[in-house]
Amino acid sequence: MKMNKRYLVVMTLSLMLLLLAACGNSSEESNAGADNQESTQNEKSSDTETDDKKAEETAAESDDEPSEQDSTSSDSDSNDTAQATDETDSDAKTKSEYLEKLNKMEEEDKNAEAKETTVEMEEQEQERYAKWDKALNEIYGTLEDQLSKEEMDKLRVEQREWVQQRDEEAKKASLKYEGGTTESLEYVATQATLTKERAYYLVSHYME
Repeated sequence: MKMNKRYLVVMTLSLMLLLLAACGNSSEESNAGADNQESTQNEKSSDTETDDKKAEETAAESDDEPSEQDSTSSDSDSNDTAQATDETDSDAKTKSEYLEKLNKMEEEDKNAEAKETTVEMEEQEQERYAKWDKALNEIYGTLEDQLSKEEMDKLRVEQREWVQQRDEEAKKASLKYEGGTTESLEYVATQATLTKERAYYLVSHYME
């Protein structure tokens, strides 16, 4: 009987110790799990704060720096404005500006290198004629914008008559050298001179 009692006491104590040990382990595991969970939450919170901070910095940089599209749009507007200004300046030439241009062209003719052969002289006169004819056409186009319809209709008829008269006078002047090497030279030289005079006339009498 005494052995049985001692055995029971020993067994009871052993069971109690096992239960206490099991409770201790469970408590430690619970605490460790709680610590891990808290650490994970802290890490997530820290990551969230970092992401928010980066987003704020990115937004601030975006506000400070103009976008490429805005810059391109601004450059395009500047180019359009410059082009419009150039076109306005081109259309707004006055009488004094044209006279200054014509005087400069005439001065260039006077200072041009003298050619020696008839062929070279004729080529030079052809270039002079082409230059003055281009200036005359430019002046005529400007007058189309400046004059009224009635005035322009009158000038158009006058211009056709002048072209015919110019060519007749050039032909008449060249006939003095008919059959000679300078006949065609005289023809184009007369055309160039008469065209120059007509350019001055239109600017002086018609241009504002």
